[in-house]
Amino acid sequence: MNSSAKFLCRKVLMRYYSQRVSGIQSENPSLPLSNVRILDLTRIIAGPFCTMLLADLGAEVIKVEQPVTGDECRKWGPPFLNNTELSTYFTCVNRNKKSVCVDFKTPEGQQIIKDLAKQCDVLVENFVPGKLDRLNLGYKHLSEINSQLIYCSVTGFGSKGPYKDRPGYDIIAASIGGLLHITGHPDGPPCKVGIASIDLATGLYAHGAVMAALLHKYKTGKGQKIDCNLLSTQVSMLINVGANYLNAGIEGKRWGTSHANVVPHQVFKTSNGYVTIGTGSDKQYQDMCKVMNLQHLALDPRYLTGALILAMTSHLI
Repeated sequence: MNSSAKFLCRKVLMRYYSQRVSGIQSENPSLPLSNVRILDLTRIIAGPFCTMLLADLGAEVIKVEQPVTGDECRKWGPPFLNNTELSTYFTCVNRNKKSVCVDFKTPEGQQIIKDLAKQCDVLVENFVPGKLDRLNLGYKHLSEINSQLIYCSVTGFGSKGPYKDRPGYDIIAASIGGLLHITGHPDGPPCKVGIASIDLATGLYAHGAVMAALLHKYKTGKGQKIDCNLLSTQVSMLINVGANYLNAGIEGKRWGTSHANVVPHQVFKTSNGYVTIGTGSDKQYQDMCKVMNLQHLALDPRYLTGALILAMTSHLI
């Protein structure tokens, strides 16, 4: 494609998005983000999940993908959608979005991104730190052409530190951050959670941070830089396991389906399947005993409080 054709293509693209934004805003103005436009440079799960949630709230999301290959998640099948080459995995985190292909490596592609960024409230990206800076598409460059831009970066290990240049996947962050160590049967190997929980939680963190930044922007007229990463998300999700170690010196371990601090709180095998029981207070434990016709366990002095039950778990379960 010659330079004239590329220029024309860029003008047509920008005219299209300029015209479409007013139409999108009027389709459902009752949605809270109906007047927000988001430039989505993300792929795989965490970033797309974040922008999809924002799209569900009414934002206009423009998803930008690499020519030819597109988002890697498109090929994460089978299964594929309706006998196409589009994976159902891709569709589950990319609804309500527009899509366009732009080659970031070319000056023309970089200019398209800059032109789009001028008209957007939010940009979300999940490249390895420094990649977009080298293409003059980092926060420093784009904030100069749009001072109100909210620029959210989703990375594996953050923008600073010894791991900053490493790409990150859910299972890697879950391993380094301890989730696999505390998941699975007590006598078994480390176990992966059944879904990409760290990706999804990071997307939720990013979604919440973008919402807060939008509120700040409406109050002050200023944009800002947001950094989210998979490893920080995973560490934050250790909650009671992390608190037990930091405050009581108790190292986390695998508990199967049971709980480190609450009993009974697990899956039990029955004659015709499995049943899950979860009690979170002394009263709930007493009510459970009543329902199961085990009132003697509710009256037993060894099991009168949660702390006593926890100490006598091997006798009760």
